[in-house]
Amino acid sequence: MALTLEIAFWFCLAAVFYNYVGYPIVMLFLASVSQVGSDLAFLAGRTSRRQSSRLEERPAAAILISAFNEEAVIRARVENALDADPIQISEVLVGLDAPTDCTYDILSQIHSDRLRIFRFSSRRGKLAVLRDLAEQTSVEVLVLTDAETNFAPNCVQRLVRHFADPRVGVAGGELRIIEPDGRTPVEGFYWRYELILKFLENRLNCVQGAVGAVYAVRRTLFLKQKASFAEDFQLPMEIQHAGYRMVYDPEATAIESAAPTFAAEFRRRVRLGAADYQILLHNPRFLNPLKGMLTFAYVSHKVFRWLGPLFLLGALLASICLVSSRIYFWLCLCQLVFYGAAAFGYWRKSRNESAGIFSLPLYFSAMNLALLFGLMRYASGRQKMAWDVTPRSSVKIGGISNAEEVSKVNTMNER
Repeated sequence: MALTLEIAFWFCLAAVFYNYVGYPIVMLFLASVSQVGSDLAFLAGRTSRRQSSRLEERPAAAILISAFNEEAVIRARVENALDADPIQISEVLVGLDAPTDCTYDILSQIHSDRLRIFRFSSRRGKLAVLRDLAEQTSVEVLVLTDAETNFAPNCVQRLVRHFADPRVGVAGGELRIIEPDGRTPVEGFYWRYELILKFLENRLNCVQGAVGAVYAVRRTLFLKQKASFAEDFQLPMEIQHAGYRMVYDPEATAIESAAPTFAAEFRRRVRLGAADYQILLHNPRFLNPLKGMLTFAYVSHKVFRWLGPLFLLGALLASICLVSSRIYFWLCLCQLVFYGAAAFGYWRKSRNESAGIFSLPLYFSAMNLALLFGLMRYASGRQKMAWDVTPRSSVKIGGISNAEEVSKVNTMNER
C-alpha cells in the first residue's frame, strides 16, 4: 500500500512539474532545432520567408461581435472596430443576445455604413449569435472579438494578412490584460507564460487554440463547427485536424481590462474550466497520435493542465497518508505552507489589500481550484451556452480614435 501511495505521489508531482516546466523546456529545444533547420533551408534555397503584407493580397474581412448586457463598453468597442482598418474591413456585425440593458440604444446612436446590428429576442449564447452573424456576410475572413476588447493599431491587418496563404484556416492574436490604471495584474504574468508557449507552438505548427477576443477564421470553416462552450479552442483544433494551419501572430495585439474583483475572475475561470472538460471528453479524436506534434502539444499543454487539480489533490492526499515518513512529512508540510500562503493572500485580497508576495501561490491555487469547480459544474450539467457577463471597464488604447458617426444603422430583429 505504501509503495502504491509513493508511486502515486511522485507521478502526480511529476505530471504537474512536466506541464509547467518540462513541457516548455522540451518545446524550446524542439523550436530551436526547427528554427535552425528553417535557417539552413533558407540559406540553401535563398527564398524569402517574409509574410507578404501587400493590401491587394489580403482578402476582405468582417468583424463579428456578440454582446449581451454590455452598455458600459459597447460604444468604445464598436467605434474601435470601425476604426480598425477602414480599407480591409468591409463591415462590422454586432449580434445582441437579448440584452436587458441599454446596449441596443447606445448602438443605435452610432452611424456608419459599415455597421450592421442584429437584435435577437431570445438568449442563446455567444456561439449561436456568431453563427447567425457569419451567415449574414459573404466576406472570406471573419475577425471574431469580444465586447470588452479593444484592438491595437494594425491588429486586424496583421491577422488578415495570413489568409493570403490558402493553407491558413485560423490566425490568432495576442491579448494583453491590464488594470484600469495600466498595470499588469498577476494573471497577466500567467498570460505572458502562455504566450511564450504559443510562440513556441507556432514555430512547430501545433498552436493550441486561440484567444476568443482576437482571432480570425475563414468563414466557410467557421460555419462548419459544432456547438461548443469554448469555440475559440474547439474550432482551431478542428481546422488543424482538417489539414489547415493555425498561425499565432504576437504582433496582432488587443487589450482587455482585468476583472474588477477576484471573485468575478474566479467565477469566469470556473466557467472556462467547465468548457475545458467538455472539450476533453467530447473530442477523443484530438488524442490521435497520428497527428504528431499537434497531439503531443494538446496532451502536454492542455490535457495535463486540465487534470492538474486532480494531480495536485492526489499528491497532497498521498503525502498525508505517508506523513509518518520524514521525507513525506516535509513534502506534505511544503504543500500545506504553499496553500496556506495562497489562503493568506486571499484574505488580504478580501480586505482590498495587495496580496504581495502571496500573489503567485494565490493565483496558482485559485486557477486550479477553479478548474476543479469547473469539472464539478460540467459533471452536474449546470454549464450553459449563455454565460453571464463579467463586468469590466472600457479600455482605451493610445493612438486609436473614435469612429465618426456618418450614416445609418441597419437593424434586423430575429427569433
